[in-house]
Parts: sequence; structure tokens; C-alpha cells
Amino acid sequence: MKRARSNSLIAGFSLIEAMAALALTAIIILALSSVAGQWLPNWRRGFVDLQRADLLGIGLEQLVGDLSAAEYVTPSAGAPAPLFEGDASSVVFVRSAIGPDAYPHLEVVRLADTKEDRGLAMVRTRACFAPTAPKPPGAPAQPIAFGDPVTLIRAPFHISFAYAGPDRLWLPSWKGQKQLPEAVRISVRDTIADRVLSASTVARVRVTASGAPNAASALPPARAAETAMKALQ
Repeated sequence: MKRARSNSLIAGFSLIEAMAALALTAIIILALSSVAGQWLPNWRRGFVDLQRADLLGIGLEQLVGDLSAAEYVTPSAGAPAPLFEGDASSVVFVRSAIGPDAYPHLEVVRLADTKEDRGLAMVRTRACFAPTAPKPPGAPAQPIAFGDPVTLIRAPFHISFAYAGPDRLWLPSWKGQKQLPEAVRISVRDTIADRVLSASTVARVRVTASGAPNAASALPPARAAETAMKALQ
């Protein structure tokens, strides 16, 4: 009987030891949750910034690729100027169709600000190009039925365009000119920080007039993605 009683006193943990272990465990959990609570928001913010920079780079690649591929195409026979109309918030031009299922043809591309739930977004739409009959002077232009909208860049980023000809002077609009602009500046503004990002770039138009292609070529699209990543760091 004495040996059994002594063994029962030695085996297991006492109530005080169990409560001390629980208290120590609670302190460790609270410390870890406090550290995680301070670290997770920063990690989440960095992940969101990285994702935004990646999407911005992809959108800029598409913008540069489209603008650099603009072609000198008149809307009708005998028209004095190519189909190219651009201002600070939108640009319309003609380029060869792209896509895995696209057959060889021309299409009219429109890059313009469009209002969405989260604010203004740069949206790409397109339509098949079809020459129109010559219109009388002063007659309104025939509207183009654009479709297939694709959002390239969303808020908080805002895109604005500027255009330069052979004189290298940047203009806020390019309409009714007898040749295409030699370069289109794409400025990226962070509307939250209210600053122009270093991701802003320039697309050089390969063909600016009817005839041989211009020696200038578009800036490498990959550069736009790299600068977008650096701008948000």
C-alpha cells in the first residue's frame, strides 16, 4: 500500500504545473499573434503593390505595342490625312489585326478612358477597318462600332497621351495631320500619390507616312514592365 501511494504522488503533473504551462503557452501565442499582426499588413501591402506593378507593366506593353504598330491608312480614297485621332485621354488609329485566331486584315483600335466601378480605366476596343466613300466637306464622320473591350490599366493609375512630330515638340492632340506622329508619350500618374511614375514611356511609330517605314522603332515592351516594377518600389 505504501509503494502504490508513493507512485501515485510522483506520477503526472500537479495542478499548479499545468496552470503554469497553460499561462506560458498563452503568452507565447499572444506574442506570436502580435508579431504576425504587425507583419501581415506590410506583407499584404507589398503583395498588392507587386500585383499592381505587374498588371501595369502588362497594360503598358499592350499600349506601346499598339501605338508603335499604327499604320498610315486613309479612311477613304483620296482622303488627305490618315485615320489617326488622338488627344490627352484617347487615341484612334489603324493597325494590323493581332491574335491567335486573327486572319490578315486591318482593324481600327481605340484606346480611351472609360468610367468603371473603381474609377477611370484605359480600355482598348476595336473594329474591322472598312474604307468609306468620300464625304462632302463639312459632313460628319461615319461613326465606328467599336467592340471587344479589354481593360488595360485600372485605377489608381491614369494614362495620358502626348504626340510629337518631326519637330520633336510634344502636343496635347493630333488630329487632321497629313502624317502620323513620330512618337506618342504615355504618361502614368498615380492618382493616390498624385505623381507621375517613372513607368511613363514613349512609343515610336514605325511608319509615319505613306512609303518606306521610318527607321525609328518602338521601345522594347519589356522595358515598360521593368520600369513599372521600379516605379512602385
